[in-house]
Amino acid sequence: MDLRRLGYFAVLAEELNFTRAARRLHIAQPALSQQIQALERQVGARLVLRESKGCSLTPVGVVVAEEAGRLLRQAEAAERRIQAAVRGRAGRLRLAYTRSARGGVVDALVSEFRTRYGDVELSVQTGWTAHNVAELRAGRLDAAFVRPPIDEAPELRYLVLSEEELLLALPAGHALAALRTRISRERIADEPVILFPRENGPGMHDLITRQVWPGGPRIVREEPDDEQLLLAVAAGHGISAVPAGRAHALRLPGVRLRHLTAPVPTVPLALAYHPGADLRVVNLLLPLAGGAAAAAGGDGAPGPIGAGQSPRATDRPG
Repeated sequence: MDLRRLGYFAVLAEELNFTRAARRLHIAQPALSQQIQALERQVGARLVLRESKGCSLTPVGVVVAEEAGRLLRQAEAAERRIQAAVRGRAGRLRLAYTRSARGGVVDALVSEFRTRYGDVELSVQTGWTAHNVAELRAGRLDAAFVRPPIDEAPELRYLVLSEEELLLALPAGHALAALRTRISRERIADEPVILFPRENGPGMHDLITRQVWPGGPRIVREEPDDEQLLLAVAAGHGISAVPAGRAHALRLPGVRLRHLTAPVPTVPLALAYHPGADLRVVNLLLPLAGGAAAAAGGDGAPGPIGAGQSPRATDRPG
């Protein structure tokens, strides 16, 4: 069907008056009548019944008005997508969150992307770092939030967004929970520890244990995510170390958060992507991520996340 005629009919269906509809369309009333008659011939049925003070729609006219509205909205959306493609803004971004980092810089970055690039379809999922890395390498994701270091994927590139302090999570009734000073590593060396399974994020797991329990943790329990981990701490099954952002966001009763003595343990949060993928849409996200990294104290420079590389934003390709 002729979209222009459908557009004329849609306006007439709203106004139910040829004079007012013609005025809205900035055409003469006889011209509007001719276009509606042409549409009726094309459809093969009467669409409008003229009345003394306007007009009304026939049952077929009601259906045509509904379908015309739907087709016109689709045509407008298609035009926006085409124009977005001309500007390089169309497409789809397949993005994954990491379970240990929701809120804060991550949500702010994604929200800014949605605001700036509303024409880009954003497909979002959540997974552990190991899962996200596997999906990136398989080409099923375009970008993902991860916790470096990631020794098994030297081909990926990343931008570090922030460095989060690791906080010690203690049961509320634990003797150390009463302390208001920083807690030394010696005092927790023999404590039972609750952590996530190493295979969920080997780099982050090793980074945590190396910084907090340099002699090796006495792991007594594993939990799949931070909420379950902290629930186990609240139940008194052991202590743990959790990124500050996630720990404060969950705020579970029965858990006390304490700082460790220097050197302060930290874990990086990064945005990873595959340099061999289609970067047209990813390149819209990277400048925003670079700005987030700079605001967090880094310089937003991309770097490798392969073996032997420091996971900080100041790394350069090499």
